[in-house]
Amino acid sequence: MKIAMACDHGGFHLKEHIKKYLEDKGIEVVDHGTYSEDSVDYPDYAAKLCEDITSGASGAQKGILICGTGIGISISANKVKGIRCAHCADTLEAQLCRQHNNANMMAIGAGFTGPKLAAAMVETFLSTAFEGGRHARRVALMDAIEG
Repeated sequence: MKIAMACDHGGFHLKEHIKKYLEDKGIEVVDHGTYSEDSVDYPDYAAKLCEDITSGASGAQKGILICGTGIGISISANKVKGIRCAHCADTLEAQLCRQHNNANMMAIGAGFTGPKLAAAMVETFLSTAFEGGRHARRVALMDAIEG
């Protein structure tokens, strides 16, 4: 499995924690930055990750975005055709965004989510399958909105 990640300065430390957690589990991580606490603009990093996921450039099929709240970076990601990014605050949301919405990206707010919870959320996001069925019709309707 290969996972792509990106963050702004507010999410840097949590990204590094999750990256290590995933690598310790043998999961390859494609890191699109940022690489320090120096101030950056989160839409730029969301765009980098979205480009990777939609193009298949790195082979990662899912992505994790992190900023201070998780809100701005998820809004930015959802502007990109083919991206379904869910802002998650707990493991149930991480589970349901995969089961019901076939989310291919998850956004986490580093200012609100501790490292243990974030790791559990990522684990749930990556291990939960899309249920399909009635949800597939709804995902198709969401995708149709993109045009």
